[in-house]
This record gives sequence, structure tokens and C-alpha cells, in this order.
Amino acid sequence: MFSKELKKAIQELPSTEKDKLIFRLLRRDLDLANRLHFELVDTETVEDKRAAFEVSMLKKITNYSNRFYSVGYLLQDTRLTSGDINEHVKITKDKFGEISLNIKMLLQLLKLNNERIESVAYSKAYTLCIYVIARAFKILLLIKAIDEDYFMDFKEDLSTLGKLIYDNPLLMHTAIDNALDVNWLILGEIPEDIVSIHKEIRANGFLK
Repeated sequence: MFSKELKKAIQELPSTEKDKLIFRLLRRDLDLANRLHFELVDTETVEDKRAAFEVSMLKKITNYSNRFYSVGYLLQDTRLTSGDINEHVKITKDKFGEISLNIKMLLQLLKLNNERIESVAYSKAYTLCIYVIARAFKILLLIKAIDEDYFMDFKEDLSTLGKLIYDNPLLMHTAIDNALDVNWLILGEIPEDIVSIHKEIRANGFLK
């Protein structure tokens, strides 16, 4: 990405000039600044951050579910929550949390709103349904990408998520149409070729 000449020139800069450059870059890149703050200054561990984030996230989902207006607004709020998860992962590099927090997000969303979702016309619920199914696929892909020893930590919540999808006719319809086998979640049996399965489904225009 950078030439050897540029790297050498930067290395040879006086420390005061390097400091100025670093602070200038940090002002322009908030993600990098937050990442460095976590690594160099913050006294909380990744696990501490994850636990605090989960409590805050579940409370946020409960709050916007309590003021439910439509499935459209529900989807909008959930996407914002998903963005918060992405920010947490970007700062902490919390790969375990990326999985657990996404599962917890969907569980809380469906536990509080499953009946509301299935009570509306499919045309109105479709975008939210496809979001949930696509997110479930993402969770399976993320689990397959990490150490298998961690799988048991997610198995119970995965099963619960699968059952919540199964209990909702609109979500089940969307899962079937987009080739998500809910038994993968319920039984905790993720196909070895889940990556290629997902690629083929996307290539055929599904999960959109």
C-alpha cells in the first residue's frame, strides 16, 4: 500500500513531527481514534465492553418495541442497533461478540415483536423478514469461521432463534423462499459448505 521510500521517510521524521501527523490523522478518523483509545487507554476488557453493550442494547430494543408504531420503524431501529454492534466490533475486534450480540439482538427483537410481525400483510413485513433471515445466515457464517470450541456457547440461543422463526409464518415463508433451513439453527447443525451455499443463494438473487 505504501512505498518503501515513504515508510522510510516517515520513520526518519523527528518524533514531534510524527506526533503532529498522528493527531491530525486521528482527528480525521474517529474509528481509529476510538480503537487506539481502547487499546492504549481504556481499562475495560473486551468482555467488559461486550457485557455492558449487551445490557444497553437489550434495553434499547425493549424501549423501541414498547413504542412500536409499524414494522417499518421497527426495522429502522433494528438497523441502527446493528450499526452499533458493528461499531463495537470495529473498536474492540470482538469476533465472539459479533456473533453473540447479533443473536441476542434477533432474539430480543422476535421475542417482543413476533406477534406484531405476523399480524401484518406480508408485503409490509417482507423487508423486515428478509433482514432477519439474512442476519441469521450471517450469524451461521460467522460461527463457521471461528474456532469450533466456541460453538457450544451459541447452540442454545441458536436453537431458540430457529424456533422463533419457525413459529412465525411470515418468517418461515421468507426462510424457505431464501433457502435458509431453520433446522440448521434449531439442531445446531451448520453445513460444512455453508459459505458456498450462501454465495450461490446470493448469486441467484435471493436474500435481498
